[in-house]
Amino acid sequence: MRLHVGCAMWSLPSWQGRFLPHRLAAHERLRHYASWCTAVEGNTTFYATPARATVEAWARQTEPAFRFVPKLPKIVTHDRRFVDVDAELRAFWDAIAPLGPRVDAVWIQLPAAFTPVDVPALGRFLAGLPAVHRYAVEVRHPAFFTDPRAADLLERALGAARAEWVPFDTTVFFASPPDSDAERDAWAKKPRVPARNRALTERPIVRYLGRDDVEATVAGWRGWVDAVVAWLREGRSPTMFVHTPDNADAPALARRFHDEVRARVPALDPLPAPIPAAPPTLF
Repeated sequence: MRLHVGCAMWSLPSWQGRFLPHRLAAHERLRHYASWCTAVEGNTTFYATPARATVEAWARQTEPAFRFVPKLPKIVTHDRRFVDVDAELRAFWDAIAPLGPRVDAVWIQLPAAFTPVDVPALGRFLAGLPAVHRYAVEVRHPAFFTDPRAADLLERALGAARAEWVPFDTTVFFASPPDSDAERDAWAKKPRVPARNRALTERPIVRYLGRDDVEATVAGWRGWVDAVVAWLREGRSPTMFVHTPDNADAPALARRFHDEVRARVPALDPLPAPIPAAPPTLF
């Protein structure tokens, strides 16, 4: 039984001196982040498949129990919509191979233009993917959240491939108007869909977007604490990614979420002790 928690990235300038040391070399940042969190979203692979040597460096900086959720490149999911992508997929599989068991799932994020009509194409695509990985799909078209027939169609396609449905819960974020530049920017970019907390597999994955206000973020995740506690008691091993518009406090928030769950499930393993971001002082 394990709960992985993490953020959308492993380095931000605002984390220096708090979660990561100042002037930390790029090749050291993931190692320090991995002492705070036990998982990370793989958003960078959406824009370009990294060099294998880069991924080998990621593996060297993390323990085997750490989890990545790398996103399929957008040329596969958005530009070509699963058609004529064999070469791109081969390059992607080769690139992420050094991560080995650290790949929790391959994340297939689909555009809002992906509708229930497109589900059969997704099913065929999933059926042709390597069985060595498991898969997690994020959809953004409103019909999947408001039309039970569309949701059932997608669930059956995912079930056939033993794939998970990844919710991106933005309901707390959109509950009131934005209060900062970061919130205003996110307001224009983030998907606005109803919340969903149904797990399809033994390893559900959740993406949660709060506010830049820490306590508003914490208050908004209460329902997810309940859901994760229930999943753990059912024998599932979920992964929770905590976002805020500026992500300034995201590593601490991810740990706080884990702490709240562990207070109700004491058998849950504790998180690792963070590497200090600054050397100890005498005063």
